[in-house]
Amino acid sequence: MDNKKRSIILVVLAVLICIAPIVMFSGLGENEGYFSGTDDLASEIVEKSGYQPNPIILWEPPSSGIESLFLAVQAAIGGIILGYFIGYWHGQGNPKKK
Repeated sequence: MDNKKRSIILVVLAVLICIAPIVMFSGLGENEGYFSGTDDLASEIVEKSGYQPNPIILWEPPSSGIESLFLAVQAAIGGIILGYFIGYWHGQGNPKKK
């Protein structure tokens, strides 16, 4: 099988995988429970038990924009650290040849 046929088959499979759930569950939604996950079930169980969390909030950001900024900065720092270590380990495995 040449690469062109293989690529076409892979694209068709990808499209089928994306469309199949939409066709299978068309018209059905969360009311029927098709798209609920374990988070929904766990929160229902906790609510039924009567548990009331008592969070201690030290500081609350003044707006949701600042909260989003902190989340973006945290993600960027994590990405930089992860990228550094992956690059470092990749460099250790492939020494430069002169």
